[in-house]
Parts: sequence; structure tokens; C-alpha cells
Amino acid sequence: MKHKRNWAIGIILSAAATFVALQNVSAPTHEAETPETVITITATIEPSPTVVDNSGNCGYMWAYHDDPELTAKVDEAIRQLDPTASARAQLFGEDCVYADGHSTFGAMETDFYVHLPAEDLTAEEDFGNWVKQVMDIITALPDDSIQGKKGFVEFSFIKTETDRIIFRVDIADYLNNAFNMTGVNLFQKYYPPPITPTP
Repeated sequence: MKHKRNWAIGIILSAAATFVALQNVSAPTHEAETPETVITITATIEPSPTVVDNSGNCGYMWAYHDDPELTAKVDEAIRQLDPTASARAQLFGEDCVYADGHSTFGAMETDFYVHLPAEDLTAEEDFGNWVKQVMDIITALPDDSIQGKKGFVEFSFIKTETDRIIFRVDIADYLNNAFNMTGVNLFQKYYPPPITPTP
């Protein structure tokens, strides 16, 4: 019996010694630790070229843009009629504005603005004949010089900064309904006198 007890104590002590030995092997001490090496890889990013987003993701806004080339041609032709006059061409359409700030323009029509100094704003016959001369120039412009459709011609007869007559002639309407008109008849078609109320 005593022999068995000594044998059991021996087994327990051996097991305890083995456990302690395993603990010393598997749990490294601070002295045995080696510093951990950390390697950091930093990617070098080259600056990318400017990318223009024309994917169609844009917002549309009504817009006006001058047409300098057409303006030069029309202005020269109008000044040959009267050196004191001036004219310009302007495009109307939509700007497609992208998130990066740039935009593309789609023209819907080409419009014209013609200014003529005038001493007498009652000279309707002269104004109508002037309209006819200008419209003949505008309607004769080749189609490949026009972006979109031919829109209108805005006429300004200017006496002073505040005393003036301004009206528009729709080009399609002129070609269809007023092409053969001149003088006061043409003027009053597009700038009728104000209606006075009857008593």
C-alpha cells in the first residue's frame, strides 16, 4: 500500500514537472523576444492626366453663345448698307454641364441682332425698307454657316438710350408670310402701332 502511494506521488510530481517545462517552452520571456520587423509598402501614385467626363452624366441649362465668325460676316454686310449700323449673331441652345465644371454646347438656333441709329422714330416706311434689306441678307446666308435653325432677327432703331423701337422678325414667318412685303406694311406687320382703346 505504501508502495502504491509512493508510486502515485511520483506520477503526480512527474506530471507537474512536465507541465512546468512545457509552460517555459511555449511562453517566451521578454529576454528571449526578438523585435518584430514590420515592412510598410507605400505605393507611389503618379498624377493622372485630366480626364474629361463626357459620359452623358450632365445637367442641361439654357444658354446663349456668341458666334464671332458669323458675326463678322453679317456685320460687314450690314455696314455696307449703312456704316452706322451694326449686327451680331448669337447661338441659342443648351449647355450640358458636367460634375468637373466643363460643359459642352448644343445649338438649337442662330439669332441675329441689328442696331440702326435713327433720328425719327416715326419713319415707318424707311424702317420697313431697312427690314427688307436686312432680311434679304440674313435669309441668303448659306445653311452651313447656321447652327441649328435660323431663329429671328431683332431690330433696334435707336434715337436715345431710352427712346427706341425694338421688335423681332421670325425668319420662318418672314419667308412664309412677308417675303414680298416692303415699307410701312412690312414694318407694321412686326411692329404694329399700340392699340388705343375706343371710348
